[in-house]
Amino acid sequence: METTSRKFEKLASREFWIKNSCFVILVLLVVLSGLLSEVFFTRQNVLNLLRQSVPLLVMSMGMLCVISTGGIDLATGSVMGLSNMLVAQMLAKWLGGTVGGLFLCIVIALILGILMGVFSGSLITFGKMAPFIVTLATSQIARGCAYLVTNGQPIRLDTKLPGIALLTAFGNQNIPGIDIPWPIFLGLFMIIIFFFMMRYTAVGRIIMAVGSNEKAVRLAGISVVRYKMMAYCISGFASAMAGIIITSRASTGTPISGNGYELDAIAACVIGGASLSGGRGTVVNTVIGVLVLQLIKNTLNLMSVPSYPQEIIKGLVIIVAVLAQNQAARSE
Repeated sequence: METTSRKFEKLASREFWIKNSCFVILVLLVVLSGLLSEVFFTRQNVLNLLRQSVPLLVMSMGMLCVISTGGIDLATGSVMGLSNMLVAQMLAKWLGGTVGGLFLCIVIALILGILMGVFSGSLITFGKMAPFIVTLATSQIARGCAYLVTNGQPIRLDTKLPGIALLTAFGNQNIPGIDIPWPIFLGLFMIIIFFFMMRYTAVGRIIMAVGSNEKAVRLAGISVVRYKMMAYCISGFASAMAGIIITSRASTGTPISGNGYELDAIAACVIGGASLSGGRGTVVNTVIGVLVLQLIKNTLNLMSVPSYPQEIIKGLVIIVAVLAQNQAARSE
């Protein structure tokens, strides 16, 4: 009887580690970061870390929707870069940096992101093409358009113009009274929206069900095509929003912005326990995945570690997360 009890406790402990590995990794990284850098827990560094996390956080929310259907979106980084370049170009060259022009170019950039999602989703659902190939091609198209918009030259925004001043104030200033950066507030808002969408709405539940058992969803009379398309549109929208946030932070449009973000977004979802075969993943765990990646980057920057070793460490963390995910799949 005692042997059986010990086996049960051991199994419960193993299952807890597997299902909560992302939380454990986050806590360990926070403790380690605090030990390695005396400025890590300062208010300025914490707010800076959270502010820098927002673009990746927003993009990862969209990526989670796609991965939940069993798909993948490699175009997110390029759509982000295209949005960044388009907003900068329209504000600086075409719309005179006015406040009205700012809101117009934001709407145009978001619509363009959705259209890129429609393009990818249509080829995947109607053309029966592999998501990897389609989104890789879409990525090349979007990146090419980003270079084409300005002939590959960076665009610096004049912050004296009212519309540009408003945009950069959002990216770099704090909310009066509570002294929290505006992007963090936007990030919290997006977390709440996606949390309720994925957990309490038919859209979120069906997106998850498509990845879990697409055939059963189809036999239930639900349009799989519609919800797959919706997932890619949400991803495109989120990527375009991330590009706008980057523009507000840097006051610059650069053709290489967004490079590598698609891989970080996928990594954040995987670290958070999302299955690349679809049907598993949560918003909260994806947020944890984003924070894990940003903690690694922030801590190594504080220690003045060059960017190349950072990529090695990030890769090792992803491997550990995937191993834990595989163990979870075997134990189910």
